[in-house]
Amino acid sequence: MSQLIEEPRLFEQLCSESILRVGFKLVKKNGGKHGVDGVSLQDFEARLDEELSQLQQDLAGWTYKPSPVRRVEIPKPQGGVRLLGIPTVRDRVVQAALKILLEPIFEPGFSPHSYGFRPGRNPQQAVQAGQGIIDSGKPYVVDIDLSKFFDRIPHDRLIARMSRDIGDKRILRLVGLMLRSGVMENGEVKPSREGAMQGGPISPLLSNIVLDELDQELEKRGLAFCRFADDCNIFVKSAKAADRVMASISQFIEKKLKLMVNPEKSQVARAERVKFLGFTVVNGTVAIARKALQAGMSKVKELTPRGTHKTLEVTLKEVNQWYEGWSNYFSLTNYPSQLLKIEAHIRRRLRARLIHQQKRKQHLCRTLVKRGVPSKQAAKAVFSNDNRWALTTTRAVTRAYPNSWFINQKGQKIRSDQKMAHWFEVTQWISLA
Repeated sequence: MSQLIEEPRLFEQLCSESILRVGFKLVKKNGGKHGVDGVSLQDFEARLDEELSQLQQDLAGWTYKPSPVRRVEIPKPQGGVRLLGIPTVRDRVVQAALKILLEPIFEPGFSPHSYGFRPGRNPQQAVQAGQGIIDSGKPYVVDIDLSKFFDRIPHDRLIARMSRDIGDKRILRLVGLMLRSGVMENGEVKPSREGAMQGGPISPLLSNIVLDELDQELEKRGLAFCRFADDCNIFVKSAKAADRVMASISQFIEKKLKLMVNPEKSQVARAERVKFLGFTVVNGTVAIARKALQAGMSKVKELTPRGTHKTLEVTLKEVNQWYEGWSNYFSLTNYPSQLLKIEAHIRRRLRARLIHQQKRKQHLCRTLVKRGVPSKQAAKAVFSNDNRWALTTTRAVTRAYPNSWFINQKGQKIRSDQKMAHWFEVTQWISLA
């Protein structure tokens, strides 16, 4: 870690209009909903100079008080919900500005085996690092799951940890105010005595500060590991060694860090049986994990419902907005057939919708013929006893609506090689965790 940072004093920098303006630009770039005050990004930007001037005065005069976060439930792909907290826009601006100042202080001291929410690092690098460790002869994985990690971060330990590198006590006091700002739920403010609610710009950095202590302990013991936020995999040579590591590291986490290990989701297993950031390493190759693939299939179904008022053009746009990011992230797989499976499922769901739009069989038959299908072939398919889902795989329908038809629709392309930078950030990581 770096030496204590006192000059130039951090709090004075935070109170400057210039750093708050940069903070707003970052908040605007990330988007997001309003907080408990109902003020949207657009509302805040409409009177930006006034808002930043007031925020500057409030910070400098210590009249600034973080508002409670607005609680939001995000469904998990495998069931259940994850709790997020949405701060107000003005609180997000302060947090973003504070992150700009604090990240350069803590970042150089973080472990090279930590990949989550760090500049120039991404989950693919973590997966590839894990693959390399497995290939080196450590096929057993200690997969540790922290139970409600963000909700259980001890405030006192976090502030004490930060104080080793931050000499300006006013910054530490401000972080404490943010952590204790409370949660608005069903119109009632509940105090937050522990935890750093997910959803704020500074929460990922705080999580890395907390878990850096775990990284240091693992390095001290000479263990090979990869960590992305609270998703940590430790690699060893044998099942017996893995059991020992699981027991000792779990004790360290609970006794020293004051966090909780989830015994139901934590496991000791060979690499091919462990999901890490949506991937699995199988015989030295990287594959999309079964649960992640199932979640992708479910998302396709959600985006292409049978009965909907949306036009095909709008549906294609929504599908591609999701699939560009999904396929870009999972392009790390050594099995392209996994991506082709998703693409085929998308096209089949869309063909089923096109069939459903034809309310009568006669109409469907005429449509297929107009699209170049021989009349006998069209009639044989349409007037069979097959339902619309079965019809999607018939030669008549695939001939009328081939793969190329979907690719050419309004320039919308369903393909696995499209790229969308920074897709796998906080929200997407949560959905796969």
